[in-house]
Amino acid sequence: MTLRLGDTAPDFTQDSTQGPISFHDWLGQSWGLLFSHPADFTPVCTTELGRAASLKPEFDKRNVKVIGLSVDSNEDHVAWSKDIAETQGTAPNFPMLADKDRKVAQLYDMIHPEDAGTATVRSVFVIGPDKKIKLTLTYPASTGRNFDEILRVIDSLQLTAHHKLATPADWKPGDDCVITPAVSNEEAAKTFPGYREVKPYLRLTKAPANG
Repeated sequence: MTLRLGDTAPDFTQDSTQGPISFHDWLGQSWGLLFSHPADFTPVCTTELGRAASLKPEFDKRNVKVIGLSVDSNEDHVAWSKDIAETQGTAPNFPMLADKDRKVAQLYDMIHPEDAGTATVRSVFVIGPDKKIKLTLTYPASTGRNFDEILRVIDSLQLTAHHKLATPADWKPGDDCVITPAVSNEEAAKTFPGYREVKPYLRLTKAPANG
């Protein structure tokens, strides 16, 4: 099953380090960040889980719930968390799914087709409050994820979910946004007063103050 942007994120019930998780119920009206790691006690993922944990205030500010996954057991997750705390300064402060039966990994197509079936690829899914998939990323095992980029994309997704705007290359919060082509010049003048037309198809405006 190949998941595409706009698809409903598959629901599931699975055990985790914080007890059984019924995914859609657990998300509620929050945004979600689901990310997998190939196995416990692996070096790159140790740094990633520590980094994600250190960013909890940033995720909370954006109403994002974080959840990790591997096909290892809760016992391994708990033991690994101690290593993460020791080496990264912060233990995981979000649930980690114990996907030993690979149910979630298979629902989200996280098992590499050439793998023996025991390890997930390094996947990222951002899911909106409507339970739709807003972003998918797949990293090679050799490359750690850039969580600053993940936060940047979430900021863009949350902004453009409420305004007829898009964000240009290398956009950061506070930078000018692009007015979508569906907005007429007349509507743009009312909604985005003072907008700047670079080309008829490229109109820039400041991001709304209310985000």
